[in-house]
Amino acid sequence: MNHSDHVQAVAHHASAAASSPVAASWRRCVTVHGLSPEEARSPLRLDERAFRFAREENGALLEEARGEIDRLFATVGKAGCCLLLTDGNGVALERRGAAGDDDDFRGIGLWSGTLWSEASVGTNGIGTAIADERPIVIYRDQHFLSRNTGLSCATAPIRDHRGRVTAAIDISTCRDDAGEMAMSILSQAVRDAAARIESNLFHRAFRGHRVLLVPAEGKASPALLAIDRDDLVLGATRAARLTLGIDDVRIAAGIPASDLLHDRPSGEHENLDDAERAALRRVLSRASGNVSAAAECLGISRATLYRKMKKLSID
Repeated sequence: MNHSDHVQAVAHHASAAASSPVAASWRRCVTVHGLSPEEARSPLRLDERAFRFAREENGALLEEARGEIDRLFATVGKAGCCLLLTDGNGVALERRGAAGDDDDFRGIGLWSGTLWSEASVGTNGIGTAIADERPIVIYRDQHFLSRNTGLSCATAPIRDHRGRVTAAIDISTCRDDAGEMAMSILSQAVRDAAARIESNLFHRAFRGHRVLLVPAEGKASPALLAIDRDDLVLGATRAARLTLGIDDVRIAAGIPASDLLHDRPSGEHENLDDAERAALRRVLSRASGNVSAAAECLGISRATLYRKMKKLSID
């Protein structure tokens, strides 16, 4: 059975599509996108104006990802790999590749400005990772189009500060000796890079606010909370949302981070004296215990501060 016949047989087999992400993608390619494995289809390429607009729209992503892309390519570039950063639609915004491999990758379409969505070129690392919203490896004949079966791809989606898929990072290779173990290693590399880019984007979105790391066992992506000066949650990454069971509605309503993280002892009730004591201790600490400096910072007299310290039992 050739590749085309195999794809068609699996795509029309409902139980296979239900059990395998690759088979599910093949099924989408046939039933949703109307593609055929034997099509001589190359990725669509944006014109210069549309490509420039796509990069401008994703300026923050490019800034926060560029360092990670360079570090990742320094590790895998000499192994005959091509590295792509795409937007949430699968448009390749940034590319890294060794000059000696450029002809091969350009011929396949792994180039800046090309569109690697499932609708454009069927099952592939970038399009399928974005469609499924999870990391994936597409190994050679797991690609939908026969023309792409010489390619192996490891891709991870990248989420924005609200947990939505906003980009993808991909390592692809045409090497025949890129076995499953090698692709597994490359997959971990792109997952790690995606996690660092997500963290960069989150810190950028909440610059000037405290960011807390939430213990999240088994989560590959960073579980981060952004906190305002009053301990209320301003934002959370997807991993933090899943771990703590929160969403945009709960965040907008205002949630104390200490409640989410169970920082307060069970049964303890807050009162104004507790809050004032904590605030005064913070200011005194910043003033290295200098009462005059702390009073000046608070905009009160030294005598008033002493009275408050005595009332609240602050030494």
